[in-house]
Amino acid sequence: MVLEKNDDLGGTWRDNQYPGCACDVPSPLYSYSYELNPSWTRMFAPQREIWDYLRVCARKYGVDAHIRYGSPVERMDWDDAARCWHVETGPNETGANETGPNETGRGAGYRARAVVSAGGALHIPSYPDIPGAARFGGTSFHSARWDRSADLTGRQVAVIGTGASAIQFIPEIAGQVGRLRVFQRTPPWVHPRPDVEIPPRVRGRLEAFPLADRLFRDTIYWMLEARALGFAVHPRLMAPLEAMARRHLEGQVVDPELRAKLTPDYTIGCKRILLSSSYYPALRRPNVDLVTDPITEITRNGLVTADGTAHPADVIIYATGFRVIDSVAGLDVTGRDGRKLGREGPEAYLGITVTGFPNFFMLLGPNTALGHTSVVFMIESQVQHVLSCLRMLARDKAETIEVHEQALRRFNHELQRRLDRAVWSAGGCTSWYLDAEGVNRALWPGFSFEYWARTRRARRGAYTVSR
Repeated sequence: MVLEKNDDLGGTWRDNQYPGCACDVPSPLYSYSYELNPSWTRMFAPQREIWDYLRVCARKYGVDAHIRYGSPVERMDWDDAARCWHVETGPNETGANETGPNETGRGAGYRARAVVSAGGALHIPSYPDIPGAARFGGTSFHSARWDRSADLTGRQVAVIGTGASAIQFIPEIAGQVGRLRVFQRTPPWVHPRPDVEIPPRVRGRLEAFPLADRLFRDTIYWMLEARALGFAVHPRLMAPLEAMARRHLEGQVVDPELRAKLTPDYTIGCKRILLSSSYYPALRRPNVDLVTDPITEITRNGLVTADGTAHPADVIIYATGFRVIDSVAGLDVTGRDGRKLGREGPEAYLGITVTGFPNFFMLLGPNTALGHTSVVFMIESQVQHVLSCLRMLARDKAETIEVHEQALRRFNHELQRRLDRAVWSAGGCTSWYLDAEGVNRALWPGFSFEYWARTRRARRGAYTVSR
């Protein structure tokens, strides 16, 4: 049974419907290895195509029949006596289920031998703590909750943030609005986006010759995988990527003052590298201003920056990312002996299993995101590890499987040791990769094929299997 909090599947690709929303990983690699899609129309697939692809996969493999929509999971509690999980959901808008309402009468209660938490990391919008935000008299919304009823034509629009979403929708709305003010805290490194249409004849050949489609995907995989040398092995190896970004900036921004504002002072890769060939030209438009002074407050009529300037606005768009760390720490999961998931900082063995939480698994858990290639590859690797654990249970006719504390500690000690010398820690910046203590809880510090090799089969020595 799959419990889904919303009324449709798709996650990130259902929620993010802002203008210009698309993937920043080449389309052939942003698909399941067992379900290649020769029908991508562009090298970087737009949001709607990815969402449709996920729906097709769900139908083809019979997943739809197992999904309970409108079932937000509110808490999960391990029952050691019964050797099962009690899963409590909020109000179910799609109808009752066979187990009926739980004791609170607010939703439904389920008993499960095993639980896989697959909520993802990019689904809790992050809003900046700016004084006065609640008294703004105009329209405001987060880019992940795009307000389609808001007409931006001729309006004064303020965009807070210059991350991955902002550089996609800013070029789309710049020609529509009356005045656009982009509030930048830290400039991103930007590479050109080699997005081209994949002609129908090429798509036809890929469909007719699946081996060619597989070769196309594998070639892109190894090209992107090579970039991990700079990310995880030594930051100095990032020099070619930084040179590419500087050439891109210098080629598109002639004004030295604007170029200086857009030039980062940290090693490339320390924050996410963004892809766009239209972002810099959008900032050069006469109706667009780049504001780098910090925002001190939001008034009824706009924003005020540290230099005392009042910036009028009819609409504020928050392009301020997601609370990635909270995607794990915010889960209300109670394991054996009352242990709370993530209370001491989110960490897990291989990002999947946690001591004290039997038969509990995570997809895209701590330190399994990537900075250089497709995270779909990581998800598939994690699914294989979960299946390996469940097969171990079945073979032993056992009731629980749980990672050893020593294996968890040893893995995370080595993980953080590697992260300390990687570009995300040594590159001179702060980012959403780091928690409040500056510990990287988000990224895998190496090659994705290394992660695949370590997760493809659960090692019995790392786990306790109990009958």
